[in-house]
Amino acid sequence: SIRLNNKTVPGQWQQKNGRIGISSAAITNLVGVELLSATDPSQQAIRWFPSTEDEVITLPAWWDTTDRYLDISELATRAGWTGQASGNTLQLNIPASQVSGIRQGKQTWGDRIVVDLSAPTTWQLDATDGYTITIDGAITPEMVKAFKAKSGNLLTQLHVAPLSGRTILKVKTKGGASPQIWSTGSPSRIVIDVRKDAMVERDVAWAPGLRWRQQYVGVGAHKFPVYMFVVQPNPSTLSLRPIHAKPNSAIGIEPILTQAPRQRAAAAVNAGFFNRNNQLPLGAVRSNNRWISGPILGRGAMAWNEQGDLMMDRFVLSEVARTESGEAFPILAMNSGYVQAGIGRYTSGWGASYTPIVDNEVVITVRDGRVAGKRTMGKAGSGNVPIPADGYLLAFRSNRGASEKFAEGQLVDLASQSQPSTFEQYPNVMGGGPLLIRDRNIVLNPQLEGFSTNFIQGSAPRTAIGKTSDGTWLIATMHDRVGGRGPTLSETAKIMQQLGAVDALNLDGGSSSSLYLGGQLLNRQPRTAARVNNGIGLFVLGKD
Repeated sequence: SIRLNNKTVPGQWQQKNGRIGISSAAITNLVGVELLSATDPSQQAIRWFPSTEDEVITLPAWWDTTDRYLDISELATRAGWTGQASGNTLQLNIPASQVSGIRQGKQTWGDRIVVDLSAPTTWQLDATDGYTITIDGAITPEMVKAFKAKSGNLLTQLHVAPLSGRTILKVKTKGGASPQIWSTGSPSRIVIDVRKDAMVERDVAWAPGLRWRQQYVGVGAHKFPVYMFVVQPNPSTLSLRPIHAKPNSAIGIEPILTQAPRQRAAAAVNAGFFNRNNQLPLGAVRSNNRWISGPILGRGAMAWNEQGDLMMDRFVLSEVARTESGEAFPILAMNSGYVQAGIGRYTSGWGASYTPIVDNEVVITVRDGRVAGKRTMGKAGSGNVPIPADGYLLAFRSNRGASEKFAEGQLVDLASQSQPSTFEQYPNVMGGGPLLIRDRNIVLNPQLEGFSTNFIQGSAPRTAIGKTSDGTWLIATMHDRVGGRGPTLSETAKIMQQLGAVDALNLDGGSSSSLYLGGQLLNRQPRTAARVNNGIGLFVLGKD
């Protein structure tokens, strides 16, 4: 734990070779340090109450499998911090500061609030209800009483209050505006700019093969904030694989913010579609050659191997079950929450057992290539059938008479074929859709992939994966345009094209879009992030 001026705060720290490091998330979210662009993951440029506009402090950095730590020695020396590590607790003492004035004013781009301080101090931002900025500096009751807040261009409410030696500013905005907070020294000030383009552009080398980049991308007259990872997988330093909410079941949902650290991923992004009500996956998920969920509707999917070789295309998995007498029955979906009148197949990748998704299913158990049992189920969601590790289940959802062709003890031959066949060469598959770019050309055709009209016409936050000409991965989330709503599918394709993608695939979006790195969400506040069924985890294999 970290104790900041005798108050326990959330955050990770680590001691290495006599150096004390605080995680990137903690040093930004708890202290208010601004991370600047950095080309070397072992060196991080920062800004914190700079005396001049060009003043930068460069801190040594290191990383482990899940986080990146910044050596705070020089920052502590410059700022007059004291502290010590005792067991698992890091005690930091930061010199006291007083609020000496508060001002606000309208700007052409929005509104500015300036808090004058007697000395540099830490601050935190919380966006649970509007925006709450907590400054670790006392304010007098007289100053609070004398300050007369007023509405601004984008600022609808500003409330200032003292709290246990700290100063609380509650800010509410309109028009999609949010606060951009920074500090300056000589004299010490915290500046809160309320603006529609509050995202700060940066490009940070976080670990070998993993960059965190934030930038605005223009499409026509619109400007979109894009939060992304630029990734160069390497079997010895960085790997990517599917993650999902329940390690032993395809069913379930969980925020990426908790899903990723539980599975020891350093970074992660949400991925495939799912049914939010019954928590069932709706698209392809294969991890290390094991199918968790099968593809549906010929939708776009991505496939990759341990070397990071990545391909994208519209993907179909065709399966046929053939009885001993030679009759062939098509299987419409494998390990899927997408149900049609026909036969579904379920393997142990789905979980230990299968619960019917529709009423009155007939479920046949196949073990070692032979029919081992048959059960007629009742209401959807009631009862279950164990899924054998050495076989699978066939769920008949109509034409129940066809199940009579599968007599107990008879042989069953299963044939599977991937289209395109190159998907069979890759151990990892993640489905999404629609396919955005193929061989540098926009190939968007959501109708072909069975998407609804509302989905096709909507504007919303998006998640997409792209590949550049040299094989670099682009893992991107795109959010509301400055002054408006999120990108359409067409705009998403154009954004990925501008980022350099020669192939690109859309994934689940809206409230699902979540980009996680080292203990924090980069692209949104945790309270706004939906629980999701699955994602793609990035695993740092080498340590500094």
